[in-house]
Amino acid sequence: MDTRLHALTRWVRTLPGFAAATPEPVSGDASFRRYFRVWREPGDGATGRTPWIVMDAPPEHEDCGPFLAIARHWHSNGVAVPAIAAENLADGFLLLEDFGDRLMRGALDDPAEADQHYRAALDELVVIQGLDNPPDYPLPPYDAALLDREMALFPDWLLEQHLGLPLDNGTRCLLDTTFAFLRESALAQPEVTVHRDYHSRNLLVRHGTDRPGVIDFQDAVRGPVTYDAVSLLKDCYIRWPEAQVAEWLEHFRLASQAAGQHHADADTFRQWFELMGMQRHLKAAGIFARLARRDGKTGYLADIPRTVSYLVDASARQPALRHFHEWLVDAAVPRIAEVIGPLPEQTPS
Repeated sequence: MDTRLHALTRWVRTLPGFAAATPEPVSGDASFRRYFRVWREPGDGATGRTPWIVMDAPPEHEDCGPFLAIARHWHSNGVAVPAIAAENLADGFLLLEDFGDRLMRGALDDPAEADQHYRAALDELVVIQGLDNPPDYPLPPYDAALLDREMALFPDWLLEQHLGLPLDNGTRCLLDTTFAFLRESALAQPEVTVHRDYHSRNLLVRHGTDRPGVIDFQDAVRGPVTYDAVSLLKDCYIRWPEAQVAEWLEHFRLASQAAGQHHADADTFRQWFELMGMQRHLKAAGIFARLARRDGKTGYLADIPRTVSYLVDASARQPALRHFHEWLVDAAVPRIAEVIGPLPEQTPS
């Protein structure tokens, strides 16, 4: 018996208009959170049932405090995050505005439509980056310790635990040197508000507006100006030609520069972006392996070859990372191909 679903149903039925609500599963995600759709019956003078989302976040695993603080602050500043209609923090239940089911990831088949969605998402990102801290929740810093913990997921979970790839002292020294290079680049960038998971599966296409619905923002931090652009343009779930990424990145550079978020020229910004991308893809590849090994969520394994392909291409463009690139191509990539699957061919420009 799903005791949490039973408790969630009891709670939502105490809310006005939801007495007969029967939660319908919408999705889960990479965390312990789950989402259900419920329908509110029309009240006096109203017509039509309206959909809402109930978030189930077990308190022993998920703290709803950051979600609430960020959601209220961003919503009050015009960012399209779900409005919060009701909360039960003791049990970890929230009633949220429903943005529908049309993820940006599923709306990218037409090139013209994809371009429109990406430019709108980048413009929204400039708004998010310009926000200050929520008044009741200072965003944590994306500091050296956090950057290092994230990169360590790559050797710990992907290389050793999932691939069974032995790491001798020389390899560990090589990885440490590479991680230090990436960490210093990230810390040298101007600091902004960072969503931290800003990609095509966390943005929703909404009817009647180009501005995307923004979800999964509870891990926001203060950090590097290119981080969220990397998440979006070097997405672990879809890959675009280099020329298209460069065009979108320049759109974002100019927009964020006009907003006063940095003063970088195109070459400097692209270098920040490339190295930030390597840090994120080391983290993401490790997380995908951890989700499979620890949590039994094996569906993310298929995204590892694409994610590592970004690492291969980016490191090939960095003379300072030549030895890491050679090790990656000679040792890690063949093992990934053997255990998980081959890396995709480079997307044509």
